[in-house]
Amino acid sequence: MFDGKFRQSVDARTAPVGQALVRAGFSADVLTASGLVFACATAWAIGTGHHHLAILLLILTGAHDLLDGPVAKASKTASTRGSFFDSVIDRLSDGVLLGGVAYFLIAQHRGELALLPFAIMTTTFMISYERSKAESLGLAAKGGLMERAERMIVLGVTLIAPVLFVPVLWALLVLTGATAAGRFRRVWIAAGQIQTPSLPSAEAEVPGEPTVVATRRRHVHERFRGRGFSRSLRP
Repeated sequence: MFDGKFRQSVDARTAPVGQALVRAGFSADVLTASGLVFACATAWAIGTGHHHLAILLLILTGAHDLLDGPVAKASKTASTRGSFFDSVIDRLSDGVLLGGVAYFLIAQHRGELALLPFAIMTTTFMISYERSKAESLGLAAKGGLMERAERMIVLGVTLIAPVLFVPVLWALLVLTGATAAGRFRRVWIAAGQIQTPSLPSAEAEVPGEPTVVATRRRHVHERFRGRGFSRSLRP
């Protein structure tokens, strides 16, 4: 939802901040890596029950995630490697934060509820995986109720008061599950509208084709057929 409706306006406001950080000597990779450090500190604060401190640390964690992109653009260092690094660190930060939630629930002698953040983490990773897999197939899979910015905000709400902690976690699970299901539906429909190209027979030989190329083509054919790509492969 954030990416779809507010991204341009937020980018316009964060661009000057990114330029200022570049002038101060910061790089996008440094901000991304330090964001993980703040995520670990946030997880510690959540796990040990220092929830008001955790709110502040969570804001700082989100600020790092928000500003690494503008810094990369301002310094003209945006790259495929940087995008990969950012995505990996985001997933690791998500896992660390929910690990802190699980530790807190176990420490409060409510061990069975540790399955709740585990379920949230599973649906969260499904949301990210659906997008990356869809984009690798040339399909769009952005949007939904609970993208990363929204999840961070809702997690902050759980820390406001003890009475909100578990109920808001349940709400977060429902919303992330709905987001994952919605993305799956959109990609499923979009993939079904793509005409599947006919794959050459694995046994058919092309006249003059080198043996190595023919062998590789057979391997690709078997891979697509074995993994069900015959129904979803783009032309």
